[in-house]
Amino acid sequence: MTVGTKSETAPRLVSDRSLVALAVLNFFLADARDGLGPFLDAFLATNGWSPLTLGFIATVGGLIGLIATPVCGALVDSSTWKRTLVAIPVFLVTAAALITLLVPNVAVVWAGQIGTAVVGAVIGPALAGLTLGLVGQKLFSRQIARNEFWNHGGNFASLFAVFVIVSTFGQLGVIWLMIATAIGALIAVFAIDPTRIDHNVARGLAVDDGEPGPSGFQVLYKTKGLILLAGIMLIFHWGNAPMSRLIAQQFSIELGTPFRTTAIITGVAQFSMIFVAAATPFLIRRLGLSAVFVIALLALPLRGFLAGSFSDFWVVYPVQFLDGIGAGLLGILTPVAVERLLEGTGRFNIGFAAVMTVQGVGASFSNVVAGWLVGIGGYGLSHYVGGGVAFIALGVFMMFRNEIVRPAADSGGNPTRLANGEPR
Repeated sequence: MTVGTKSETAPRLVSDRSLVALAVLNFFLADARDGLGPFLDAFLATNGWSPLTLGFIATVGGLIGLIATPVCGALVDSSTWKRTLVAIPVFLVTAAALITLLVPNVAVVWAGQIGTAVVGAVIGPALAGLTLGLVGQKLFSRQIARNEFWNHGGNFASLFAVFVIVSTFGQLGVIWLMIATAIGALIAVFAIDPTRIDHNVARGLAVDDGEPGPSGFQVLYKTKGLILLAGIMLIFHWGNAPMSRLIAQQFSIELGTPFRTTAIITGVAQFSMIFVAAATPFLIRRLGLSAVFVIALLALPLRGFLAGSFSDFWVVYPVQFLDGIGAGLLGILTPVAVERLLEGTGRFNIGFAAVMTVQGVGASFSNVVAGWLVGIGGYGLSHYVGGGVAFIALGVFMMFRNEIVRPAADSGGNPTRLANGEPR
């Protein structure tokens, strides 16, 4: 393989300021990228909205976001304005969430969710590309884990703040919290030194196979491992995505405290994801990427069984802890696997966006199905079905894991291996 840029032949030179700013950005993005996020369902459920209606809103918003995601990935690949591609969605998502919170009528809720889905679709690819361009290929998996560590830490801090602020000042305090986190994210993104971002590396052109420039878009559907990975993510998120929403709905209605209840439920998952993010680089080095994928995929069946079998509030702690293991690990493993699969093509960001699109199809359509299952058999039935489909994802991965997970290359372009000879 020939070297595509000088930046991968020597250690990446990134200022401390840029890495600190990237950490702060991920911390504040936890709240600023999703608007009301998990609180929306609980807030609307306590205002009389049915699970089926909430499922339709999530599905329609998700599908519209899916249409925008591949376009956003291509935009990130070709753009040298990656900081701006993070900043604009932060501003618009926060504005939409504030309007929804202040005027929660049907028109505002629908418009806010659709708008949030469209502009929010660019943040994931933009942040991944920004990270890869800053630290380079060799340090990418480690930095993605650090990003997730700070992101989940920010989520946990935000949820704790919501719990305290709502208890002390009422719902109005959430508005000021959202404004503060948006401002923090905007300051952090523009504190990143733009001269430290290698835009060729950011799109996956650190190395090539002797053909300079980005590959054609056909590389996306000709890379079998990428298609299989996307399918596995679709199945996993089909089962996993509605579960936290439905748990929050169920206990918010029972307890009558939507913001505080959702803060506890979501906070448990985010707290566990902090430790998952810190441990993932070590797990990848010791066990290999493939084994860590198996651990992540096994978490969902157990999660669905526990959530469906017990209806006391204590069950949210093990159930959400397992969410931290499953979804938390996959949030790190997926971009790392995509980067390895598309190394040298120059199509990393659109490839990652394509996987996000396919997994979003599963997450979006599952909301309607989950709402329907709740209607005919209660929350437990929905949890059982969601956990059960994860076995399909696990089976597909076990059959094709060698095509999905490619070994990482050392500085000479050779695959690195574990002590037992297995690729990392």
